[in-house]
Amino acid sequence: MTVPLLRLGTRGSPLALTQTGLVRDALARAVPALAGPGAIEIVPIRTTGDVIQDRPLSEAGGKGLFVKEIEEALLQRRIDAAVHSMKDMPTAQPPGLAISAFLPREDARDVLIAGDLERIDALPQGAIVGTSALRRKALLLHRRPDLQIVTLRGNVDTRLARRADGTVHATILALAGLKRLGKPNVGAAIPESEMLPAVGQGAVCIEARADDAQIRGWLAAINHEATAVRVRAEHAMLAALDGSCRTPIAGHATLTDGTLHLRGLIARPDGSTVIETERRGAAADADAMGHDAGEELKRRGGPGFFAD
Repeated sequence: MTVPLLRLGTRGSPLALTQTGLVRDALARAVPALAGPGAIEIVPIRTTGDVIQDRPLSEAGGKGLFVKEIEEALLQRRIDAAVHSMKDMPTAQPPGLAISAFLPREDARDVLIAGDLERIDALPQGAIVGTSALRRKALLLHRRPDLQIVTLRGNVDTRLARRADGTVHATILALAGLKRLGKPNVGAAIPESEMLPAVGQGAVCIEARADDAQIRGWLAAINHEATAVRVRAEHAMLAALDGSCRTPIAGHATLTDGTLHLRGLIARPDGSTVIETERRGAAADADAMGHDAGEELKRRGGPGFFAD
């Protein structure tokens, strides 16, 4: 039996396993030592976020619920690296761990899944929309305060099934996940002007032990630096806001010809107020731009902005 050279930890959802497969394949192409059969093992790990299905994650502790057990396995050396959806990641890693690589980022937009309807404004009066994300809820209510927002958890297929069986009139999913699962045409992409993506949405990161030079060297071979720069700006903004799953925050950065463009916003949970900002600058200033944008939003929001 072949002993794997690299054990990749991940959530066990179909999307997480698909994303980890992309990491495995990229490493096998880029690192000769990992190209042989059985060299890389995928290790599914059940997380607290997977276990909790009966309430919004914001009520159960916020960010980190999809990564805690995986990071524990990494620290205990039961796995050698961890593959995460970047939007699940807190702004800081536990001591001894570091984000070491990114795959190229997918389309970060959200998708409205509502049958033949392709725009939020086309939903019928009082339509029931299922989502567990406070950001999506707040931005939906900001645009359409008549909508009824209900909690809808589960994997992609589960949420699509609830829409299909009439439990909800519509739901919203990330286009990146749908594309990676081979379902790119399930709904209609929502313009960022109507629904700014979550921080890190569409990005897959790989985390490793900070002192593991060999593993981090392998991961460096597949790192997509443009994605890393974009996510750094977004996470710097989030860190300045002390953001978590309990706060409606959105942020998305693009990088074109060396120019970084960051857009960010905060919203009241009921959608009554949305405050936006943006920054443009050099890629080298990603962290400073993000921090500055976050500080501005925090200042303009004032104390208690996120109170429901």
